[in-house]
Amino acid sequence: MRPIVLGGDIGAYASARAFHEAFGVRSVVVAGAATGPVRDSVAVDLRVVPDVAADLVATLGAIVAERPGERHLVLASADWLVEAVVAAAPQLRDLGVVVPYAPADVVAQVSDKAQVMAACAALGVPHPETAVIVLDGEARLDAVLAPLAELTYPRVVKVASTSRAHDVTYPGQAKVHVVADAAEARDLLGRMAAAGLRGGVLVQEVLPGGDGAMAAANVFVGPDGEVRFAQLGRVLLEEHTPTALGNSLAQVTADARTDAVAPAVLADVQRLLRHLGWSGFANVDLMQDAAGTYRVLEINPRVGRSGYAVTASGYNVAAMYVDAYLDRAPAPAAPVLGAREHLFTVVPTALLRVFAPQARAQVRRLRRARAVTNVLVYRAERSPRRWWYVTVAAVNQARKLLRYHPASPLAGRR
Repeated sequence: MRPIVLGGDIGAYASARAFHEAFGVRSVVVAGAATGPVRDSVAVDLRVVPDVAADLVATLGAIVAERPGERHLVLASADWLVEAVVAAAPQLRDLGVVVPYAPADVVAQVSDKAQVMAACAALGVPHPETAVIVLDGEARLDAVLAPLAELTYPRVVKVASTSRAHDVTYPGQAKVHVVADAAEARDLLGRMAAAGLRGGVLVQEVLPGGDGAMAAANVFVGPDGEVRFAQLGRVLLEEHTPTALGNSLAQVTADARTDAVAPAVLADVQRLLRHLGWSGFANVDLMQDAAGTYRVLEINPRVGRSGYAVTASGYNVAAMYVDAYLDRAPAPAAPVLGAREHLFTVVPTALLRVFAPQARAQVRRLRRARAVTNVLVYRAERSPRRWWYVTVAAVNQARKLLRYHPASPLAGRR
């Protein structure tokens, strides 16, 4: 078995590490550049391809030709790469590559936050109150933006499809914006439209709470559409740099046997994924409202960096893929719900004492129980260059938190 992972971020490394832990194999990682997360690693056979999506079939064909007798399975660590994989799925399967994703139309629907919000509304799954503005480049912008005047503010603004916005750049760009009034919303969407953004933009109510109000449900669905595994993780700390806002830096997985909330939340998420026809791995972002109810924000159609929280807590995601998509093992009679509390992090725990003070006692308890995993700190790594990168990455995370985190004494001085 030979995994192929597309992307050069921490999520790509996390997937490669999971396969190395479970099977002792190196994943062929195809990235646009030799980035730190995937360089000099015992778990990675790195191939640099500047335009991965454009050269996907030829690149994977050459990789398969190196070992034609192996079983190859491809994963992608970013939404736009997932879409490239599913678009090329027929050709990849002709090469003998296993593509463990839903059909392209399902992936497109799941990747579109506007469609996910509509599905939540139809099913009664909690979600933020949402208005959708569609930028089409043809209708008069004044008419398109007119509904903004009818909304209450402040509001959160974000594009419905991150892959559609992958190549769009506009002044003040951020992953998530907060606008104070209709005038600010009009200005922001005007800049997006002028930069060439097309498609839906979500304008949503602002939910109260900081990083600790965030959570994620990681769910694995087999090729038969049956949910095999589901786990809730509560976020302790997120990134606050404008272009990476919302990426999890630390979260604690819940024990569904004793957690008062996890079973109901996971039931709602499973219902949503079944309704959408999903198969494969899904990462569902959630946030608590003022009443303590977790609301669905979006679905990431892939294993991201926080997907490693599942592996770290004892449920190896790579093994799930092999079991379901290569070995075609039958689904369990009922989904396995994560039942181990574990701290997943990409930053040193010392930073959590500063930037997640509400969780100090919990972090201390999990450290004493040896239930803490930093995805970048893998004891199997041997390269001094690798360990130098891990050290530098930790320092850079500290610098970013000092610069951008609201609790930092330096925040606002940039």
